[in-house]
Formats: sequence, structure tokens, C-alpha cells
Amino acid sequence: MEPSLSSLSSSTSASLPQRRQTLTLTLIPTPNFRTLPLTSSCRGHRSPAIRAAISRTKKEQTVESVKKQLENCYLVAGIRYKGLNVKQFQELRRSLPDSVHLLVAKNTLIGKAIEGTQWDALKPCMEGMNAWLFVHTEEVPEALKPYRSFQRERKLEENDFVGGVFEGKFYPPEEFNVLETMPSRAEIYAKLLGALQSPAIGLIGTLQAPAREIVTLLKAYVQKLEEEGAGGAAKA
Repeated sequence: MEPSLSSLSSSTSASLPQRRQTLTLTLIPTPNFRTLPLTSSCRGHRSPAIRAAISRTKKEQTVESVKKQLENCYLVAGIRYKGLNVKQFQELRRSLPDSVHLLVAKNTLIGKAIEGTQWDALKPCMEGMNAWLFVHTEEVPEALKPYRSFQRERKLEENDFVGGVFEGKFYPPEEFNVLETMPSRAEIYAKLLGALQSPAIGLIGTLQAPAREIVTLLKAYVQKLEEEGAGGAAKA
């Protein structure tokens, strides 16, 4: 008698060893991530210490720039800057000759740069928002004309000179026209030459004097003419 299928299956399963699959789980510890605070670079802002250092450096650079402009400078004048826009300021700079430099700086930085110098007389101007004009030529009236033209063409009556220092003397706004109308060097020399050619000077006697005395006389006469020119302009 042949075995049945069911009996064969049961006998086969009994004879074969049973296999168990064991699933092993290995637990890997996760790293302990900490939430780090955003750095200043991540936030796009500098720390207060860095900002203070940069600000201090810029101030020092401005003071040094002003000191450099004071070298070989004949006149420093303040201009009321409030109300001028960027375009107007750029146009003004382009209108100035190479012998004139225009600078915008805080009054405190200007004051620090001129401290202990002949330009210290400029301190009465240290109020409000000012731009500063540095004139590097003896021909002061000619150097000031471009700004006056610019001011008149654009009707900037409020942006006037707040004062200036020339040869260590402070000229307030009400006396500033003295600087704009004083005679040029060429005019002074022409007057001096005409005076030397007149009998009143005693040209022959002057030329017979020592060279040192001649130079002293010429300097004194030039100074006298300058004072006369300044006095006449003030009366006008």
C-alpha cells in the first residue's frame, strides 16, 4: 500500500530539521548634536567690538586725510552742507579746480586734525553739517569763484560759507568777502613795480641799499598793499 500524500508530507517535515531565522538588531547610538548659536557672520552682522574697531579706523583715516590736506594749504573754509544731495555734491566736486579739495567730515574729526596748528582758529565754524574747502593756491579769490558760480546757478543761498582761516586769521561769514576780493599776487606785484618807478620811493637810493634791506622793504610793502586791499574790500 502506497503512502498517501499527507502522510508523506508529515514524515518529510518531521525528518527535516526546522530552521529559525534570528534577526539581530544592532543599536547605533546617535550623536549628541547641540544647537549652536548663530555666529555674527551667519547673521550678516558684525559684532559690536568689530564695528567699533572699524569705526575707529575710519575716524583715524579721516583725521590723517585732513592733516594731509592742511599741508601747503593757504585757506580752509567751511560750507554749510545741509540740504545738498549726492548728485549736487558730485557736480560741485567736478566744478572745482585741481588746487581745491572738498571734503565732508564731522566737526569733531576736523577739530582733532587742526588742534595745535594755525588752523585752530577755524573752531568757531564747528557747528552743524559742514563741507570743508581746502585751497592749495595763493590765488584764493580765483579758487573760490567756482563755488560761488555753482551756488548762484543752483540757487543754494542757504549753503553759504560759514567762515574760513587765511594766514592764521579767522574770517566769519560777514567778513568772508574780504577773501574773495583781495588782490591777486600779480596785481600786488604790478602795484609794487609802479610804486618803485615813482620818485617818492627813491628807487636809486633803494637799489644802493644792501640786498637784505631791499628784500625787507619789498616784503613790508607787499604786506601793506595786502592790508590796504583787505581793508578796502571790508568797507565795500
